[in-house]
Amino acid sequence: MGAITYDIEIPSSIPAAKMFKAVVLDADTLILKIMPQAIKSVEILEGDGGVGTVKIIHFGEGIQYKSAKHRVDALDTENLTHSYTIVEGDALAGVLESITYHVKIVPTEDGGCICKNRSIYHTKGEVEINEEKIKEGKEKAMQMFKAIEAYLQANA
Repeated sequence: MGAITYDIEIPSSIPAAKMFKAVVLDADTLILKIMPQAIKSVEILEGDGGVGTVKIIHFGEGIQYKSAKHRVDALDTENLTHSYTIVEGDALAGVLESITYHVKIVPTEDGGCICKNRSIYHTKGEVEINEEKIKEGKEKAMQMFKAIEAYLQANA
């Protein structure tokens, strides 16, 4: 199994704690509200939202995948970090064992924050990953983050 890692950093004017709450703690309900075309529903299979929680995300019409099962690996509300792994679903495209995401929201001196996201694609065997697919995923993550930011700014 190989692993390919990608990092992305997205600056925001929203305070770090508020952004963490929106992007991590309230994401399941907030994204359904502001981006219904992206996510149709979220179903918790086990757990209470904390470490060990397993959920299935059913994507909306505008997304190329139908669903993804993901597991919460770490959640630290004090240090504003969150890790989770997609363990099943067509988002793995038959060539990935899993995709692990590490999110850290870092406060900035101006009162805003930077969202640091590391994505680790665990491939089956020595499979090559299409760079375009990775780029699309990064762009979708950026769009979702910016949509949440715009919602928070409009509803401050």
